[in-house]
Amino acid sequence: MTDSSWRARAAGTVAGLLAAGGLFAPAATAAPAGPDVRTITYHGYQVDVPATWRVVDLADDPRACVRFDTETVYLGRQTEQPDCPAKLTGRTAGLVLEPLAGLPPERVPEDVVTAPPGTATPPDGTPSRQGEIHLAVRDAGVLVTAAHAEDTEPAVRDVLGRARLAPGGNPAELPAAFRRAAPAQPIIAPGTFEGKGFDVCAAPSQSTMDAWRASPYRAVGIYTSGGLRACSQPNLTPSWVANQAAKGWRFILTDVGRQAPCTGFRLKMSTDPATARQQGRDGATAAMTAATALGFGAGSAIYSDIEAYSGTASCRASVLSYVSGWTEALHAKGWLSGVYSSAASGIKDLASAYDNTAYRRPDHIWFAWWNDKADVDTGSYVPSTYWARHQRIHQYAGEVPETWGGVRISGIDRNYLDVASGKPKPCDAVSLDFTSYPKLEAGATGNAVKAAQCLLADAGHRPGAEEPTGTFDEATVAAAKAFQQSRGLAATGLVEARTWTALLSTGDGPTLRQGSSGAAVNRLQRALTAALGATLAIDGKFGPDTEKAVRDYQGSRGLSVDGVVGQATWAALRAGR
Repeated sequence: MTDSSWRARAAGTVAGLLAAGGLFAPAATAAPAGPDVRTITYHGYQVDVPATWRVVDLADDPRACVRFDTETVYLGRQTEQPDCPAKLTGRTAGLVLEPLAGLPPERVPEDVVTAPPGTATPPDGTPSRQGEIHLAVRDAGVLVTAAHAEDTEPAVRDVLGRARLAPGGNPAELPAAFRRAAPAQPIIAPGTFEGKGFDVCAAPSQSTMDAWRASPYRAVGIYTSGGLRACSQPNLTPSWVANQAAKGWRFILTDVGRQAPCTGFRLKMSTDPATARQQGRDGATAAMTAATALGFGAGSAIYSDIEAYSGTASCRASVLSYVSGWTEALHAKGWLSGVYSSAASGIKDLASAYDNTAYRRPDHIWFAWWNDKADVDTGSYVPSTYWARHQRIHQYAGEVPETWGGVRISGIDRNYLDVASGKPKPCDAVSLDFTSYPKLEAGATGNAVKAAQCLLADAGHRPGAEEPTGTFDEATVAAAKAFQQSRGLAATGLVEARTWTALLSTGDGPTLRQGSSGAAVNRLQRALTAALGATLAIDGKFGPDTEKAVRDYQGSRGLSVDGVVGQATWAALRAGR
């Protein structure tokens, strides 16, 4: 049901309603409930909501999933692992009413406000954080959590503004919030890790996490931010994060924010690329704030959850622009940029723009491809050479129930991670793959110059600036001469075929033959392209075409012709022959 529909029904039956668009007028006293409005009384707190809203008593149904993608009032406090689907995306509105008595200090919301004495309404200026308003009503002894989407916030505030005290309350004070000492070092997530992980809609309880140490999983996906988080996150506190980190768990930080404009989600990216890019920056800023509050820090990756979509070129441009802004903002603060999406939509589109300088490339991809294979192979969706430096997570199965240590979670997604820590490097977003490597001299500009500058820096001859400028300036000429001297080449300061060959082959020299694959094969294919002046597919796979190019190179350089790249062939390439 849309926000407008339940507001319209409520508007027809409650006295003093706004003529258009509002749920309740800002009256100081409550109106009697009509046929389309139901009155909820919990302890001494009373509130009117549309009659279409569900009411779930968690005392009667302790494993109910507290979810905000359906309009619901939840009564009580969850005490058992909820039966939530692994992934829920979307938010409309909802309330959680729980007793203040017995509220653990670590569960006290950081932004909670207190209703003035004798009232049950929030004071003016009460903030909303990550789509939730938290209100302590001491005279009733109730903590109110009001969840909303961007477009339902006014209506939810109207609901809160008409709440009142009722008989039966148990006055209680808000416990002092638990103030855990800041960690000596912020947690870096996911860090360097290869292995299995799982994600689930609501962060599991401590007892569940402890029981699941018997599982093959050592990483857990948590929904840390975003206006479309559907599940309540009562366990997701700094203390919970610190406890899991101390027990060896890794984290996948996920932001469920704006979605592609060609979807039906209520919070979407703009169809204007410039606006979408700014929305990405804003989303990343909010995501970093939320992650920092939980104890994470720079060097961590935050993954923007962009659900599957099928759209036009315009829709894809919005997604790529949003991800660009997302990446720019994260990089500006030293965080890594990640994107979660379907391999067949969002991830495939990112791969199609891998070398497009109009967009900023994210550092990590997290692709959903439910083929039940625990690996990071992207198949035909993404070339194997893209995001190949420990930059991948594969969600290989979804919505499966599992039990470990005697504790069942009704729905998880299974993931395989191959990720590495470290702050983003400027050259990570620079492509080294060209169909031919042009001669470069002072005054040249473009992507090939950026590639040369990055290769020179990797070889220990940084051409001045921290980031590649794309301009072949005096500093680049000096760096090229220094590199040439180190390799016994004529120190001309030009980057021509021999210098390109030496630069592109720099690195380790494993023996390669037909059937080999990986980053070393990429380096070989680039170097051969430069050395032979002929286009060779740079795909990281040593097939018949690569073997032929190796034989051609070996024969033309007086090497033993066997089609196998051993130390002699690597040495010739590094010497720029």
